Amino acid sequence: MSIEMEEKKELFFSVEAGNSLPAASEAARATVAGWLRAPRASRAELFARADAVRRARMGDAVPLRGIIEFSNRCASDCAYCGIRRSNRALRRYTMPPDEILDVARRMAGWGQMTVVLQSGETPSREGDRELGELIRRIKRETPLAVTLSVGNRPRDVYAYWRECGMDRYLLRFETADPELYRRLHEGGDLEERLECLRTLRALGVQVGSGFMIGLPGETHEALADNILLCRKLDLDMIGVGPFIPNPETPMADARNAWADDPEMFFVALAALRLACPDAHIPATTAYDAVFPGEGRDLALRRGANVFMPNSTPGKYRRDYQLYPNKPCVDEDAGQCSACVLLRLKAIGREPAAGPGHSLKTRGARGEK
Repeated sequence: MSIEMEEKKELFFSVEAGNSLPAASEAARATVAGWLRAPRASRAELFARADAVRRARMGDAVPLRGIIEFSNRCASDCAYCGIRRSNRALRRYTMPPDEILDVARRMAGWGQMTVVLQSGETPSREGDRELGELIRRIKRETPLAVTLSVGNRPRDVYAYWRECGMDRYLLRFETADPELYRRLHEGGDLEERLECLRTLRALGVQVGSGFMIGLPGETHEALADNILLCRKLDLDMIGVGPFIPNPETPMADARNAWADDPEMFFVALAALRLACPDAHIPATTAYDAVFPGEGRDLALRRGANVFMPNSTPGKYRRDYQLYPNKPCVDEDAGQCSACVLLRLKAIGREPAAGPGHSLKTRGARGEK
């Protein structure tokens, strides 16, 4: 083995479960970029290390977090998103609260102990109050933890949802580059997004964020910056997945930076696990879009520990496609649930029994 290969191998094994990256930002960046540059012949070692850290910190039981995509209405016009305001090809919908609650009541029976309520970003006082009342009903009538993913809101709205029983909030920053963020998000401000995450943390909410892998022009260093921002934010959950161009957006002709080496999507996931060993990391649906039928299984073997079944009623699924070739759009929630259980069994894993709260909070709650 060459000296260069020996040095790279040392990098792979320099972070055991719980150990820290170098304190200096440039040294940490160089370390993570080194993982991302792992030679193809050595990637199996990186994946194995990430899986070992996942097992040591998170265990083998897989928390199931069922997603209900309850509305595809959006006031934002993000350049990459299939439900952006300017997309006229969609049939817009909003599920009635009783229909959402009907799905939530069945989720525990499917082994899904968290409901993730996801929609486009449509802030309104009336809508935000209605969502709060729905959270109250879910907490009163089911044993589920509640995660929201509905975009930027002011502190008083987050505080109200927290009072109603919201456990977690997912708000992806998508890129750590402020200028790229502005271009992607209709002139939006990355710092505003990060301040929302800090506000949620201060309110005692479990905080999730994350990024797209392979935005056009992305380098190993830029990808390392995304991973290190997740670490800096000390996130409870981190959702990542490949950038997939949507034909109904301005980025329709954009090419993923790692299109010629799609295994990089898993390399990034493994590096993320090493950098953030105590975060819940879901095997996101986008992995199945790039690697049909096996993407999420591979993700669970390479650092991810959470599965997020789609529990949206079948009649809405085709109108909530953030990217093309989204899997499971022709299934209903019950079919997805059965499929997930079979997939976990096939890789020797089983659903977690509890809600899968953050490692940072569940000990204080006396929960597993």
